[in-house]
Amino acid sequence: MIRPATPDDVPTILRLIRDLAEYERALPEAKATEGDLREHLFGAEPKVFAHVAEHQGEVVGFALWFLSFSTWIGRHGIYLEDLYVAPAARGGGHGKALLTELARIADERGYGRVEWAVLNWNTPAIGFYESLGARPQDEWTVYRLTGDALTDTARS
Repeated sequence: MIRPATPDDVPTILRLIRDLAEYERALPEAKATEGDLREHLFGAEPKVFAHVAEHQGEVVGFALWFLSFSTWIGRHGIYLEDLYVAPAARGGGHGKALLTELARIADERGYGRVEWAVLNWNTPAIGFYESLGARPQDEWTVYRLTGDALTDTARS
């Protein structure tokens, strides 16, 4: 079952985020707290959204997303920040169900795309995404300002 996340799901979502960070070899970078998630998912004006996958009453996966905008097509899209299914629940269709729900939302609301990034070495995820018809955007390189570089640029 796929459903929108509720405030009660926050501890589980945070645990899954940490599991994802560990899988992606970046656990020290996962600094989000339950308070951060509560504020941004369920505060006065949420700009980030989450859906969870349940199996036998237990949350086994999540998709965390926000709206993007394409100036070229003149429409919003969904940017999928994280999609994660616990290893024990993989192969049960939960990842596909989460992506299907995001595609349904995008289609229903007239959004132009659903997009996300995947690590180059994550071949299981790449194979899964391509099996759904997703295609890599190889001509684009993602850049990021963070930490001291972000602060230095902001203050220059």
